[in-house]
Amino acid sequence: MPLTPVLTSRFAEPRSWTIETYERTEGYSAWRTALGMTPDELVTLVKDSGLRGRGGAGFPTGMKWSFIPQPKPGETPTGPAAKPKYLVVNADEGEPGTCKDVPLMMADPHSLVEGVAIASYAIRCSYAVVYVRGEAVHAHRRLQAAVAEAYAAGHLGRDVHGSGVDLDVVVHAGAGAYICGEETALLDSLEGRRGQPRLKPPFPAVAGLYGAPTVVNNVETLASVPFVVRGGSAWFKEFGPEKSPGPKIYSISGRVVHPGQYEAPMGTTMRELLEMAGGVRPGHELKFWTPGGSSTPYFTAEHLDVPLDFDSVAAAGSMLGTTALMVFDETDSIVEATLRFTEFYAHESCGKCTPCREGTYWLVQILERLVAGHGSARDLDLLTDTCDNILGRSFCALGDGATSCIASSLKYFKDDYVALLPPDEQGRLGRTLKLEPVGAMA
Repeated sequence: MPLTPVLTSRFAEPRSWTIETYERTEGYSAWRTALGMTPDELVTLVKDSGLRGRGGAGFPTGMKWSFIPQPKPGETPTGPAAKPKYLVVNADEGEPGTCKDVPLMMADPHSLVEGVAIASYAIRCSYAVVYVRGEAVHAHRRLQAAVAEAYAAGHLGRDVHGSGVDLDVVVHAGAGAYICGEETALLDSLEGRRGQPRLKPPFPAVAGLYGAPTVVNNVETLASVPFVVRGGSAWFKEFGPEKSPGPKIYSISGRVVHPGQYEAPMGTTMRELLEMAGGVRPGHELKFWTPGGSSTPYFTAEHLDVPLDFDSVAAAGSMLGTTALMVFDETDSIVEATLRFTEFYAHESCGKCTPCREGTYWLVQILERLVAGHGSARDLDLLTDTCDNILGRSFCALGDGATSCIASSLKYFKDDYVALLPPDEQGRLGRTLKLEPVGAMA
């Protein structure tokens, strides 16, 4: 189907971030429509649309909403069903290369506010929090202004539009810790604790913010909800493949002519997106790229025609993640790039679990030796062994993400690592090097 802007349809409008522009372009009409439906009807609508979370995991949004315990008709609510419900928006965009949520909040913050309102009504929640990354001060201020405008227009507050629905929305600035992009660490941060992942179960749907049932959704996920309500589930499924439908914002950066945010249906290939971005810079050729940010295994030129949807990317050996497409050409050292990513994960590890806290530090030391030309053939095996002791053994996905770029770089570009070894070490490779694939990279 032709490329039709949906999520970015207001980006070119004059003063697109104001409520005047938003309401002029059908803004908040979905909220009024939703108020005429029952919460269960809304959950079913979003389920039928096939909308999956845009924060990285790709979990079905409507299914996540349905996990919130609700009192059954005629029953006195007890247990989790008796507690208040909360909606928390994960706007802590911190994955290296990811730049879709902040531009969305800057250009069209009311689409997020309306999505928050609809989702809150669907899960019977009267208090929602938007957790914005602390460094994104401009986005935080713009979102605060949008929430204030929504209150003034009667879209938020008490007895919204005479429906009897009450809804308060708070914009909260985090302290800039990458780990707070993990939903349970985000909840701990909101409660005033140090941002560290919680042991699961229990999951947030049962015991989340303040121990009450909580839905945690990404910015782009919730900004998609008003379009689902306005267009219907069948319309939404016209975009992209059946199991991963909908429009999607892809962040393209690195060695391309026109880096930026590009909206296209789910399942669009990297070859098509590169064409939209003007291709790799003139005189150079693609070497490797990330399909979903630095925490996802690298792809190469042989993966240009892989449909960029959750299932297709997983089948090809990586993860769609946050669709942060970082492009590298033949002038870039994959070992140095991998070192930079690993330094980030070592710095951002919260320190709660030993495999991640110690393992990422060790990985940095090994990669630094290799980049400096002081490595050995044994270091390549040590890299693989250290990754294997982190993958699947850390408290959250940060440890797994830290190993992804290393394992995939060794898989596709082992010769680049070997080239950094001293000549005498290169001669030992045939006798000592094992380089067995790490975990999921096998």
